[in-house]
Amino acid sequence: MHLRSFAVTAALTAFLSVFTVNSPCAAQSFVDVAAEVDRLINEETQPSDIKPCDDETFIRRVYLDVVGQLPSLDDILVFGLEDHPDKRRFLLEFVLDDQDYGTNWANYWRDVITYRRTNDQSQLGVLAFQQYLAESLNENKPWDEIARDLITASGDIRENGETGLIAAQQGRPEETVSEISRIFMGIQIQCAQCHDHPTDQWTRQQFHELAAFFPRVAMRPQMDPRTFLVYAIDRTPRNRRQNNNNRFIGTLEHNMPNLENPAEEGPVITPKFFMNDKEVVIGTTDASRRSTLADWVTDSNNQWFAKALTNRMWSELVGEGFCEPVDDLGPDREVTAPEAFDYLAGQFAASGYDLKWLIATIMSTESYQRESRDRRNYDEVPFQANVPQPLRSDQLFDSLLNVFELEEKPPTSNAQGPNPFNLRNVPRFGFANVFGYDPNNLREEVSTSIPQALAMMNSTFINQQLNAAPNSVLGKLLREVPDNQQAVKELYLRVLARRPNRSELNTSLTYIRQVGDRSEAFADLIWALINTTEFKTRK
Repeated sequence: MHLRSFAVTAALTAFLSVFTVNSPCAAQSFVDVAAEVDRLINEETQPSDIKPCDDETFIRRVYLDVVGQLPSLDDILVFGLEDHPDKRRFLLEFVLDDQDYGTNWANYWRDVITYRRTNDQSQLGVLAFQQYLAESLNENKPWDEIARDLITASGDIRENGETGLIAAQQGRPEETVSEISRIFMGIQIQCAQCHDHPTDQWTRQQFHELAAFFPRVAMRPQMDPRTFLVYAIDRTPRNRRQNNNNRFIGTLEHNMPNLENPAEEGPVITPKFFMNDKEVVIGTTDASRRSTLADWVTDSNNQWFAKALTNRMWSELVGEGFCEPVDDLGPDREVTAPEAFDYLAGQFAASGYDLKWLIATIMSTESYQRESRDRRNYDEVPFQANVPQPLRSDQLFDSLLNVFELEEKPPTSNAQGPNPFNLRNVPRFGFANVFGYDPNNLREEVSTSIPQALAMMNSTFINQQLNAAPNSVLGKLLREVPDNQQAVKELYLRVLARRPNRSELNTSLTYIRQVGDRSEAFADLIWALINTTEFKTRK
């Protein structure tokens, strides 16, 4: 992507007038909503030390957040020179229209859903799952439709990506509904599986009433090709195995376990949704049960559906949610700036659960566009700054591809389709094994490790790029920019999306003189920059 339109203000103004009308973000005035969110937050938290970020920080932040990649040198330079008052809004709309938006956020939601999988065999369908998510996000499919797809899915997990959530939990009713509640409503009702919830109002009875929507779902293994089918039964199958843990065959109804005598079958439970106390009768078909549950979860009267996504996205983009952890909301939880939270979630629902609208709105707020600061102490005023976030493994890998101008080879496929178990030697998947983390966790719990440091310092994939060969990034830089000072500046822009400060510039030039070999010195510099915390962090 190159934002050369920034160079001519007249052309930019004309483009804005056309693009905004046709943009998916135009369904609601996200700028006006962002301004009201700012007003409510400032009124509720009364921040006093507010500083906006500079253009270089903003464009790098936006690119990493939206498309998971670094901006190009042209993007950075032209954006910094442009003085149009709406250039930040234009950048948001422009980048949200890029196809890499879907890829980036598909990777995020893949991790949200699959990091807590109960069986690695579900990874057979992960590529189909990512493809479904990427296509849905790029089409700007409303969030309630995506939720419905995942709740009601069936079919081959390697062909139908919509099965990703159910497959991740092996079709087990208790685990599946726990994830549906956690992901789509931010409520961890699984804590009530064996006893009434210790810190919320939810009861054990309510948990099993929710599980009663899913007993008929199962995962059937297929051997040629190796895969699994998410399917459902609506009549008692022949030759049923008497094994309550066997999820290759479903059960017609859900029995709540008898805690006093586990050997005895517990009572049959009627499917009932704990948010509205509505139920479906015993004997209802699987399709009707899950469709009804999807209706009730995504209903506009269920405030937690909009709130869960709003809180999660705010936390991901601003660095601190209205409530933390992002998947532990509910009526018994306290939140920061509750009026602003309620207003933003309500407007998200009114937009038709438009994900691009929500992202553009949050990115238009002062909270998002403020300078970066370390995570605050609990006694400090919230939302005074944007909190740095560690890059996800895909973002880090894509940033390296950007720096070295590399094209990624697509994963190889066998005759029956892609098999993730054959991808362990692919660099992207190797990075995921070392740098991946569960995005549901608190970011302060995501720490660096010795294997990560060793991977960045000793990776063959990286070290192969640290040479001045004619066609390499370093070779072209040294050939096209003979002045060392200018070359150092360009290197900083390429790797960190900013210019070096005076101290960094002087240190770099001194080092180049000391080494004597220009190629070796710049190879060391680029190696040092990609190993900085700044490179591995979204500021």
